[in-house]
Amino acid sequence: MKKFRGTFTVMITPFSEDGLEINYKSLERFVDWQIGEGIHGLIALGSTGEFLSLKEEERYNISKKIIDRTDHKVPVLIGTGAENTLDVIRYSRDAESLGADGVMIIPPFYSTPTENELYNHYKRIAESITIPIMIYNNPATANVDLTPNIVKNLSEIDNVSYIKESTMDVTRVRDIIKLCEDKMTVFGGIMGYESFLNGAEGWVAVGSNIMPSEFAKLFKLAVVEKDIDKARNMYDHILPIIELVGQHRYTTSTKAALKLMGLDVGPPRPPRLKSSGSELNWVKQVVENNNLKIK
Repeated sequence: MKKFRGTFTVMITPFSEDGLEINYKSLERFVDWQIGEGIHGLIALGSTGEFLSLKEEERYNISKKIIDRTDHKVPVLIGTGAENTLDVIRYSRDAESLGADGVMIIPPFYSTPTENELYNHYKRIAESITIPIMIYNNPATANVDLTPNIVKNLSEIDNVSYIKESTMDVTRVRDIIKLCEDKMTVFGGIMGYESFLNGAEGWVAVGSNIMPSEFAKLFKLAVVEKDIDKARNMYDHILPIIELVGQHRYTTSTKAALKLMGLDVGPPRPPRLKSSGSELNWVKQVVENNNLKIK
């Protein structure tokens, strides 16, 4: 089984202008462009993909379209998180049956499970599929913090072999690697560059929705070539994009930027609102300053 490494885009979900339908034409164009720009992998139905705003049928159809369109050119992971363990198992089995290379699973985000409940949750899922599981630590949204010691415990489960570590504390990367050794491969979330310097082998990035080539090159410079000076220069170059899509703007600003770049992916679904006012002006400035266009 091929090991996942590199910069993986956690994808937006394109909608029609009224937000009621999935825009599959834009989705296909987006996938083609990402692959052409050299992205190392794609992750659908994450937070940026508005997975909680999608119907079950939509989740299935989006997954199928992305997997089919990618045609094994890059790995595809599907976000299968849900509050109910049985729902996660069903979504994960669907992803595997469609040909996904792995699944990304955030912890149950309302019930605030105990450590034993978390272990049971992921163990039952892992026993139901054969593809790798990337656990997703984002305590700001999940109300659960997968601390390094908890991650060590989860790494003992077969198939639980990747983590997207999305806190602002990059010492987590160092500690997870030390505790789990070769049982857990760490991907940075928010702090991609800093995570690379602490030993991460990948980055699940929002900004690569907008600038995939440069985000992929940062991985190559920092991890493959270990050229820290060039990596730092590239990081400085993409930092405005990272800042633009940070905090609550990860979906709204990304979609606004893509529209300005020539790919209309529609609005976010409520309760999110489209970028407007000062946020939209900021998006326009960043797009123009970097001459960003969908080629």
